[in-house]
Amino acid sequence: MTVPAARDDPARPDPGSHADMRPALLTASLAEGFDRMRLSRYGDAQWDLTPAVFRGNAPRSHASCDFAAIEHDDVRETLRAFLHARLNVDIPGRRSRIPPTRLRTVFHHARRFLEFVRLRRGAVDLPRVEQALLDDYARTLRDDRRRQPAAVAHLLDVVVDFHLYRERLPRGGLGFEPWGGGAATAAGFTVARVGGAVENRTPRMPEAVITPLLAWSLRYVTQFSHDIFAARAELLALEARRDALRAGEAGLADVERRRRHRDRLAAYFDRLRREGRSVPLWTNAHNGVVRDGPGDGDTTPPVNAHLLHLHMGVDVQVEPRFHVMLTTGEPAIVEQAIGALGVETGGFDTVPSAGPDGVRPWRPRFDVKTLAEEERMLQAAAYVVCAYLSGMRDCEVQAMKRGCASVDRGEDGLVVRHRLRSTIYKRKATGGEPATWVTIAPVADAIAVLERLAAKAPGAEASDTLWPVLTRQASGKAQVANTIVRQLNAYLEHLDGLAAASGDPAIPPGPDGQRWHVTTRQFRRTIAWHIANRPFGAVAGMIQYKHASVAAFEGYAGSTASGFRAEIEAERRLGQIEDVLAHFDARQGGGALSGPAGPRVGRALDAVADNLGPLPAMLANRGRLRVLLADLARTLHVGVLADCFFDPSTALCLKHLGAPDAVGPRTALCEPTRCPNACIAERHRPAWARAAAEARTLLREKRLSSPQRLALDREIDRVEAVLDGIDAPSGR
Repeated sequence: MTVPAARDDPARPDPGSHADMRPALLTASLAEGFDRMRLSRYGDAQWDLTPAVFRGNAPRSHASCDFAAIEHDDVRETLRAFLHARLNVDIPGRRSRIPPTRLRTVFHHARRFLEFVRLRRGAVDLPRVEQALLDDYARTLRDDRRRQPAAVAHLLDVVVDFHLYRERLPRGGLGFEPWGGGAATAAGFTVARVGGAVENRTPRMPEAVITPLLAWSLRYVTQFSHDIFAARAELLALEARRDALRAGEAGLADVERRRRHRDRLAAYFDRLRREGRSVPLWTNAHNGVVRDGPGDGDTTPPVNAHLLHLHMGVDVQVEPRFHVMLTTGEPAIVEQAIGALGVETGGFDTVPSAGPDGVRPWRPRFDVKTLAEEERMLQAAAYVVCAYLSGMRDCEVQAMKRGCASVDRGEDGLVVRHRLRSTIYKRKATGGEPATWVTIAPVADAIAVLERLAAKAPGAEASDTLWPVLTRQASGKAQVANTIVRQLNAYLEHLDGLAAASGDPAIPPGPDGQRWHVTTRQFRRTIAWHIANRPFGAVAGMIQYKHASVAAFEGYAGSTASGFRAEIEAERRLGQIEDVLAHFDARQGGGALSGPAGPRVGRALDAVADNLGPLPAMLANRGRLRVLLADLARTLHVGVLADCFFDPSTALCLKHLGAPDAVGPRTALCEPTRCPNACIAERHRPAWARAAAEARTLLREKRLSSPQRLALDREIDRVEAVLDGIDAPSGR
């Protein structure tokens, strides 16, 4: 494709003396009040495009690059011209301008290719590069076994760009279209399509992972947060009292001040004695420092001198000479108190509430370090609740600001709908587009928690983000951004520590036996799958999934701007394929399909198995199986008591409604032992077994009338017949 020349095109390389003074970004939106003339210029050694970054979760460092780190002039100048074109020039139908947040990624991808060309040819002379050299480059990338095909495809995409933008480069670009434009194919990477849907390669959280993770996160938001905020209030009160005491004693001699410190320490130990408590230790042995325990070889974390100092009115950061454990302090008094009172973990007065077992506290008493850690864990828990139950993308979650939540109330004053405001960035202008989501109460609760956390964060007065870094160094970043992934995985590890007393991890391992690795994209994909395929599963029972589903569909200002509805539909189609494959595998393994539709579905599955020929079904090409089963999958709707292979002409649920033209079943009206569309399999056994057990329990009630007993006996017979059908051999 030839890009026509334009004499007045400011993005075109200009050999004149003013070329180096062009802004690196010619037209992109910048932060309000930022002058474009202060932006990095074309000829600068470093480009910093952070004034054009609006997404709260975007690392600002990704919008910068350093040309000074490049050794060779031809690599540096070709790369500079290429990046300027990619930032400022669209090629309709082929390439859009990259956002500033992709600058560093494209910088590294393009630099890798240009340095490969220079290594092989001695100079960056792209018009003389031939396809054989590109094949060598692709082969070099593929030979690194640590690199996935998708990553190779991304690295090769930039090679195609050196052809598309050839007229934007001072020495020209590739004179032919590499690999016929199929860089991803050259990398051995193809996009999987299942039943017409593009398969999302983001791993979906197994139900065994998301169920306890959501349960712990809801517990953090609704219960543990009260303890954490109470501990923070206690710490602030102690710090205020300490500062007041120091201010009142500023003019006294050190001897008098030490006497007062000693009196307050003695009073604190007296209070501990009256309350039946002990001298506080740190929760953990920070920095490897320990103290000798009561037994030979026993060690414990050191004395929590920080808490003692707060009660004494001492700030050792300002006046280290008053440290209680120094020889000039009061170490003897502390050791005497330990001998008389013993020791306890943490030391804060705030008593943590009961944990999941309802008996033991969910954690030991706080100290200042574990309080800061628990605040970070609370922030991570709130993220889980917001990201999972709203269906928002990470950039949309992290774009939420304080005050973003609101409610709609009915005439009686009761809340009828929760709303939250944020920004959609995907396929929108650089600055995004404001949008409103309809959500459910747990998300609103999580936002309230986040607002309290954010209000006390460093620099809170200068920012309204809900996602500040809660404890940071002076040179650290202000917002969690991409570090949320590390924080979430630290949260999973932390939960395992809280559950250690039970002997089992809080979050079961993934399919590979390792702790599940969380990424932000997994939440949206997982809830889309659950809403589409398991609207009555274990997670559903925890959070009234139907309400979450309705809210998710009604959300985004009633529009499809976020694409969530489309993602739910795609997950529904993919879930149908997976469920039919499960039926197929069970059938080939000898499992029975009962219910009125069982014989029909069984014949269809057997026909597919015959089509595969002599190859064992479990070893067959799964892609081919998916294609063969696609038509059957399109009619499948998973149910609790039976799966519906929907045919509107015979569906009993529609006959009850008088709606033969409906596009899907009415599962609430399902009659699984009578409807010709109902198919019952092994996975439905638990629900039927529970129904039989409940009926037998009711029969033990002595006050039942004879007709009631007769009805229960018939129900038990009906359920037992279903269970017998599940146990019957497949007959294959």
